[in-house]
Amino acid sequence: MQLRLPAVLCCSAASLLLLLLRWRRRSGLWRKVKAAQRRQERSLVQMETAVQRFREQHPSVNVVSILNLPLPELTKKLRDGSLPLEHVFYAYVGKALQMATETNCITEYLQESETQVQKAKPAGKVGLLYGVPVSLKDSIDCQGHDSTLGFIKNINKPMAEDSVVVQVLRRQGAIPFVKTNVPQSLISYDCNNLIFGQTFNPLLYTRSPGGSTGGEGALIGGGGSILGFGTDLGGSLRFPAAFCGICAFKPTGNRLSKKGVVAGIPGQKAVTAAVGPIAKDVESLALSMRALLCEDMFSLDSSVPPLPFNEEVYSSTQPLRIGYYETDFFTMPSPSMRRAIRETKQLLEDAGHTLVPFELMNVDYVFFNFCVRGVFADGGTSFLRKFKGELEESSLGLLWLMKSPNWLKNVLSWITKPFMPRFSAMLASMRANTVDQVWSLHHEIEEFSQQFIAQWKKLNLDVMLCPMLGPALGIGYPSKLSVAVSYTMLYNALDFPAGVVPVTTVTEEDEEELKGYQGYFRDFWDRTMAKAIRGSVGLPVSVQCVALPWQEELCLRFMKEVETLALKNNSFI
Repeated sequence: MQLRLPAVLCCSAASLLLLLLRWRRRSGLWRKVKAAQRRQERSLVQMETAVQRFREQHPSVNVVSILNLPLPELTKKLRDGSLPLEHVFYAYVGKALQMATETNCITEYLQESETQVQKAKPAGKVGLLYGVPVSLKDSIDCQGHDSTLGFIKNINKPMAEDSVVVQVLRRQGAIPFVKTNVPQSLISYDCNNLIFGQTFNPLLYTRSPGGSTGGEGALIGGGGSILGFGTDLGGSLRFPAAFCGICAFKPTGNRLSKKGVVAGIPGQKAVTAAVGPIAKDVESLALSMRALLCEDMFSLDSSVPPLPFNEEVYSSTQPLRIGYYETDFFTMPSPSMRRAIRETKQLLEDAGHTLVPFELMNVDYVFFNFCVRGVFADGGTSFLRKFKGELEESSLGLLWLMKSPNWLKNVLSWITKPFMPRFSAMLASMRANTVDQVWSLHHEIEEFSQQFIAQWKKLNLDVMLCPMLGPALGIGYPSKLSVAVSYTMLYNALDFPAGVVPVTTVTEEDEEELKGYQGYFRDFWDRTMAKAIRGSVGLPVSVQCVALPWQEELCLRFMKEVETLALKNNSFI
C-alpha cells in the first residue's frame, strides 16, 4: 500500500501537469484570437475615422451618385479626371464600413490604401482600373497582412509580398482596400471561422452569403465594393455570387496567376482551382479580366499562358448554339432553379439563339470518384493536418470520416450501401489511395474530360446553360449539404470556365411547389435541402454559363447576353 501511494501521486501529478499545459496552450491560442479580433475592430475604427474626416472636409460630395455608377462609367470618370479619386475611395470605404457592421464581411482594412490614394496622379497613360477600390479574399496574399484561412496558426504571419494578381491590380491603378472573411480551411461554401465569426447574407441575415469567397459576396452584394477577387475550387466564387444576387467568373485554372494565393489543399491536382473576379454585373467582370490579362501578368508569372483578352470574341453579336440541361439527376433542382433555366432558355431562343438539350451522364460517379476522391486522395491526411493545434475543427460536416481508418470506411460503406447509397459512396471516396491509384484517377479524369468535350463538339455547341444552386441556404446548412456542390464542382473537375448571372427571384409559386420536393434519393441530404431553402420568396436565383477551356471571352459574352435579356425581361432587378 505504501508503494502504491507514490505511484498514484506521480500519475496524478503527471495528469495535472498535462491538463495545465493543455490549458496554457489553449489560453495562448485564445489570446491570439482575441488579438486578431481587436485588430479587426481597430480596422473598422480606422475606416470610420477616415470617412468622418473626409466628410467633414468635403460635405457636399454626393456619395450615393458615386456608388450608383457602374464600373465602366466609374473608370472613365476617374481616368479623365472628372471624378476625384479620393471621392470614390472614401465613398466605398464608408459603404464598406456599413456592410462590415451589418454582415461581418471584412477582416482587415488595408490602411496603406489611403497613402496610395494620396500619391495617385492621373499623369500620362493610366491603368484600366485607375482609382478603383478593390476588395480581396483573405487567402489572396497582400504584403504586410495575414492570409489566415480562418486558422489561428496563421495569425500574425504577414505576407512578405503581394500575390501576382495584387501586383498587377496595383500596376493597373486599382487600390486594394480591404480583405474579406472566409470559412476555416476554405473547403466549405458557408462563411464562418473561430477568429472572425459568421458572415451574413446582406439580402437576408438568416441566410449564408455562400463561400468560400463569402466575405466578398456579402460586401459586393451589399454595395460596399465595386470589384473583388477570390478563388474557386468547387464553386467558391459562384456560390457567393448566386446567394447574394451578383455575378462571378471562374476562368480556366491557369488563365490568371495563382502565385501568392493560398490554396485550401495545396498540391492536389485532380480538381482545378482558379482565381477570378466577382462584381455586380458582367461588364465589370470583363473589364477586370481585360485589365489582368496583360504583359505584367505574363512576365510576373511565366506559367500563365500569354493570352491577352480577345475583344473580338467578347463583342461578337453572332447567334450562339447553346447546350442546356435542367438537372444533373444527382441534386434535384429547387423549383426556382428549374424555372430559371426554362425562362432563360426561352429568352435566348426568342433572341435568335439555338438551344440544344445536353444529357449529363454519371454525375454521381463524377462527384464521388473524381471530385471528393480527387480532393481527398490521401484519405484527408493533409487536410486534417491543417487542424492540428487549432481550438476547434472545421464546420465541414464530414470531417469525422477522414479521421476513420480505411477498414472502418470500407465496412461502413458496405453496410450503408443498400439504404443510403450516396452516404456509402461518400465513405468509399474518402479512403486513402496508393500513388498508382492516384495516377489512374488523374488519367480517368482526363479521359472523362475528352469524352465530355467530344459530346459537346458532336452537338456543335458554343456554350452551355446550366443550373446554379439556389436560392441562398440558411446559415449552417452548407456544412450539412456537401453533395449539393455537384452543379459547380463538375466544371472544376473539367477545368472549364464558368460564371453565374442572377436571372430571377423566388416566387410564391416556387415556394408552394417546394412543399412537394423529395429529391432523387429521398435521403438525409434531400430532406435537408428542402429545409435549407424554405421561406425564400424574393431571394435571387442564378444560372450558370459555361464554355470550353481557354474560351473565357466567349463565356463572358454569353453571360452578358443572359444578363441583358434577363434585365430587359424585368425578371431580375
